[in-house]
Amino acid sequence: MATINLGRVKPVFRGAYAGGTSYVVDDIVTYSNETYICILASTGNLPTDTTYWTKLAAKGVDGTDVSTTLTTQGDLLYRDASGLARLGAGTAGQVLQTGGAGANPSWVDSSGGLIQKTYFETTTNTSTTSTSYVATSLVNSITPTSASNKIWISGMIGGCWQNGGGSLHLSIYRQINGGGYSEWRRLEGGYFLYASGTGGAHSINLYDTTHNSTNQVDYKLYMKSESGDTCIVGGSDAYQTMSLIEIGV
Repeated sequence: MATINLGRVKPVFRGAYAGGTSYVVDDIVTYSNETYICILASTGNLPTDTTYWTKLAAKGVDGTDVSTTLTTQGDLLYRDASGLARLGAGTAGQVLQTGGAGANPSWVDSSGGLIQKTYFETTTNTSTTSTSYVATSLVNSITPTSASNKIWISGMIGGCWQNGGGSLHLSIYRQINGGGYSEWRRLEGGYFLYASGTGGAHSINLYDTTHNSTNQVDYKLYMKSESGDTCIVGGSDAYQTMSLIEIGV
């Protein structure tokens, strides 16, 4: 009469394969992230040996560990010809460009348009009788991303007063930090603002196309009296504003 082992009515899971363990038919083990069932009792024969084992379940293709692909703040993840890949951060002001189908993305310098903007405002009063230009408190700074880009200088100068018969002259000066000189120089090429009469507000609207720098560039409003009479810019209720906008070319 046949003998039935009631413990062998169903396969028995034996956990991870161990070389020193004796296995019998219908033992199930895991090995290298796959599952095998014993078809011939043995000891020390790896599950990959098809004389003793049959594979029950195969693992899929290993995925990419994103945490080891992306290593630095600003990294982007994309797929190259073989799998997931890392695109490191570009430099300030660059834009992401596609190379089209079958090509990888890349960072490139912006070809145009608004790149960045800075803004400053003040109500500080500046008064002078000098017939030479003196600095006011209206100043703003920007660091261009390209030496060839334009800087658009715009704003409003409130509280302009001239208490005599002459005129108030206004002009924008520029200073480039670390760019070969550090003193303030008046912008040339017609960038001269002039105000006459006894009061009002005046606008700033001009381009700087000659900074030729990627260092910090400062712009400041200067003023002078044409005749030596008292001239005033600003006041507690008179805002002076200056926006600097970098425009790609």
